[in-house]
Amino acid sequence: MAKYLVIVESPAKVKTIKKFLGANYEVLASNGHVRDLPKSQLGIDVEHDYEPKYITIRGKGEILAKLRKEVKKADKVYLATDPDREGEAISWHLAQALKLEDKTVHRITFNEITKNAVKASLKEAREINIDLVNAQQTRRMLDRMVGYRISPLLWEKVKRGLSAGRVQSVALRLICDREEEINAFIPKEYWTLEAELAIKGEKKTLQAKYYGTVDGKQEIENRAQLDEILKEVKKETFSISEIKNGERVKKPPIPFTTSSLQQEAANVLNFSTQKTMRLAQQLYEGVDIKGEGTIGIITYLRTDSTRIAEEADSLAKQFIKDNYGEAYVTTLENTKAKQGKIQDAHEAIRPTNVELTPTKVKDSLSRDQFRLYQLIWKRFVASRMEQAVYETIQVKIDAGKRRFTASASKLKFDGFLSVYSDGEKEESSTSLKKLTKDSEVTAIDFIEKQHFTQPPAHYTEASLVKVLEEQGIGRPSTYAPTITTILARHYVTKENKNLYVTELGEVVNNIMKHSFSSIVDVAFTANLESLLDLIGEGKVNWKTVLRNFYPDLDAAVKAAEKELEEVKVEDEKTDELCDECGRNLVIKYGPHGKFLACPGFPECRFTKPYLEKIGVPCPECGKEIVIKKTKKGRRYYGCEDYPNCEFMSWEKPSEKKCSICGKYMIEKGNKLICSDKTCGYVENKNEKL
Repeated sequence: MAKYLVIVESPAKVKTIKKFLGANYEVLASNGHVRDLPKSQLGIDVEHDYEPKYITIRGKGEILAKLRKEVKKADKVYLATDPDREGEAISWHLAQALKLEDKTVHRITFNEITKNAVKASLKEAREINIDLVNAQQTRRMLDRMVGYRISPLLWEKVKRGLSAGRVQSVALRLICDREEEINAFIPKEYWTLEAELAIKGEKKTLQAKYYGTVDGKQEIENRAQLDEILKEVKKETFSISEIKNGERVKKPPIPFTTSSLQQEAANVLNFSTQKTMRLAQQLYEGVDIKGEGTIGIITYLRTDSTRIAEEADSLAKQFIKDNYGEAYVTTLENTKAKQGKIQDAHEAIRPTNVELTPTKVKDSLSRDQFRLYQLIWKRFVASRMEQAVYETIQVKIDAGKRRFTASASKLKFDGFLSVYSDGEKEESSTSLKKLTKDSEVTAIDFIEKQHFTQPPAHYTEASLVKVLEEQGIGRPSTYAPTITTILARHYVTKENKNLYVTELGEVVNNIMKHSFSSIVDVAFTANLESLLDLIGEGKVNWKTVLRNFYPDLDAAVKAAEKELEEVKVEDEKTDELCDECGRNLVIKYGPHGKFLACPGFPECRFTKPYLEKIGVPCPECGKEIVIKKTKKGRRYYGCEDYPNCEFMSWEKPSEKKCSICGKYMIEKGNKLICSDKTCGYVENKNEKL
């Protein structure tokens, strides 16, 4: 009897796939990569046209020995690693490590771990795609070049254990740039005005928002302008000038890609990108479902395609027809326009069997697995459903030349919303329906509110993934490890979903921007991603990319090394003395930024927090303001006399007082603004001299 060997990446898949294929097939796992560049050196022979030096990964010898033994027995070897570049490269490394040159090697891929998909893949076996392998090799080598050439400079300049990375350094820069935007943001005052109107013959009143004049929209910029509008409209009679009834449609969402799944899971389920990917991997590799056995219940999780296989599409539409009715089946083509290069060999992320509803699998999954599966299932089913339709009503109400508006909407047909709600609230108002152009309305009250424009929001994991995708930085498989790395290095800290840069992150980002501006350039990094895609398509030679990249990196590293030698500074001494041995303490960098340490280390291990004074007296008690940090490393300004004085500010206080209300001012770029937001006074910094 013929004997076939199937090698997969993950041990979790072995049992599932073995069950599908039967007794003639032996299924073993490689446990991911078996070969890599050595940890102790660059591992790329720059002198000999950038040849990589691969070695067996420590601890993989036993696995390879077992695989070699099975290879000898097998008539055919199928390499069934993941269906992406990384998986293609693992297959190639396995072929090299197992010396399969003289064997018939078949590369198979499946987008889902189901019996049909696995069996079908055997019929479509092919050779290893060397272009995809080269694309992955190039990415790995570019990352290694950046990491191994720049990280030692950071160790020398700041502290050991830091790292630079081709994608992580750009992600850090994006967060730092956003922080600068927020710090420099000057709030702008504006007001809103609503009229509460009584309708003759109706008990309920109507709220109408100030729109502007009959000639066009107008913002209310200050109190004086508001008072002028109020003075005018209080004299006028209110009348209805237009009632417009209409319809609004809301399109169903497109199925999940890796990045949109990470974003939605973060926003709806509060999952980190890392947690989302871990759970999705479990759902893809196989879970034991009652009545079904161990099967993969979602398709492959690393994809940037929104395409759905025809069979899955027709099954989903049949499911919707049977369970919701014909009217709910979409008549639209629901895919998004391709942005740049999309690895369209994959489908979007979807359930492998639409009949496996969340209710059916709930008892077989952990709570978090269930919540993620339910999100994926609902999104997929919704994407095959008809759009939602709203009835709308818009009313224009005039008071002389001034115009107010009121609007409402009511769901007429729920369509995809019967499965997948996005939390949008309806503006419903029963009183609007009863209005006619002849209805008499009278103003009984005015509601006025002062507002200030808000700075850009801090990045969350979800919004950072979104911008990385939009800018073409990294690929689906890189988002989660990138964010995990910058958090683990303490360059960034996470508080209430928001990502804040730490002092350490600022230092590293400034060095990267100064010495390696092209590495942290968004356009440059996105362009490299496009080149990797072209390598994968066989349109660009992979060595050409390395030949063009490395000399510039090498020159930048050498220039930075020279510069560092010239500006090499010893640990900065302070006037504070060590409590244990009396030496002058020095300023050091730790995982969370600066701290004071005894220079007598390791004999004396005394340390204490470093409180840097900013030369500004505390607005509340007159003592010094110092820079402090939260437990997670986020910077703020507080009084040195804490806990006796509890003053704190996220923005840097100034010693100048507001000339209007007398409160302390805060620095925003080259401006000073009043710390009392309701005051809103702003002046140029140089005016304080």
